Amino acid sequence: MTWLDPGLFLRGVAWRDTDGLPVRADPGDLDRLPWDITERAEVPVGVRLEFVSYGAGAVELHYRAEAGTVPHAFGLWEGGRQLAEVLAEPAAESVIRLELPPLQGPFTVYPPESQSPYFLGIRTVGGRIEPAGPRPRWLVHGDSITEGWWSTRPAHAWPATAGRLLGLDTVNLGYAGAARGELATAQQLATLPADAVTLAFGTNCWGRTPFTAPLLRETVRTFLALVRQGHPHTPLLVLSPVLRPGAEHTPNALGTTLAGLREALEDVVREEMSAGDTRLALLPGHGLLGPEHLADGLHPNDAGHAALAEAVATALEKLLRHMYPAGDERGNSGYASG
Repeated sequence: MTWLDPGLFLRGVAWRDTDGLPVRADPGDLDRLPWDITERAEVPVGVRLEFVSYGAGAVELHYRAEAGTVPHAFGLWEGGRQLAEVLAEPAAESVIRLELPPLQGPFTVYPPESQSPYFLGIRTVGGRIEPAGPRPRWLVHGDSITEGWWSTRPAHAWPATAGRLLGLDTVNLGYAGAARGELATAQQLATLPADAVTLAFGTNCWGRTPFTAPLLRETVRTFLALVRQGHPHTPLLVLSPVLRPGAEHTPNALGTTLAGLREALEDVVREEMSAGDTRLALLPGHGLLGPEHLADGLHPNDAGHAALAEAVATALEKLLRHMYPAGDERGNSGYASG
């Protein structure tokens, strides 16, 4: 069979660079961003393939990736079910084959994003495939927790799971080590088309780049204002920092605890809601996870990611139902059909 253009099947794409590769920061606006964001933005976190099948027995993927020493894992999903996983020997260029069940799908293929795969082609064995239909775009900005650290597979990261629960095209804009309220990032978010936005940052404002509570208050207020310039009517959910036992009541270099920073962030969101932003909602992060959900005292394990996904999906669905009256399909859990 003829190799098809894989770009037609890619989802979760924010921007593309001059070579056509998916990237997670505006390639024309990198000089305003800290180095850690530009570095992490090169990793195609959340980028995946989605297609429907018409009698295809299998699909083959031709790709390039960082060879390394870890096998390349490709997960095949249909809805909320993983159907199969194929492990390929690490190589700079390879072809893998995924057997398909006699279903139409849509199917999703989660690639080994940490090896920065670049798809060269996709083809079928028997039958044919077509790109899956478009879903509403959900922009998710945050730090390493949002990026999916310590989840055992990309499909288990909380944004990926919540996106499947709600039928959204998740665009993962989580940057490990960053997400400190960088205003250039807020402006970039404002330029992207979106049907929903979630902001989940604050924990890196405790230690990596210490903030005081007043500084975070004004940073969050300004960040929200800049995002709203591009998305004045878009449902926007803010998730405050989740449990971090070593920081909850420990002062940072400026004498502020994570509990104090969380309170400051939540206060600002509540003030904006009280001031009339009816499309804004808050999901308090404390209490969503317990110590048993943390793999290293900071990042969630798979169970923690699943718990976060459920909480975020529930809160976002509630916001959508609030915005859209009964009978409007955009307010239903099948928001993808809107």
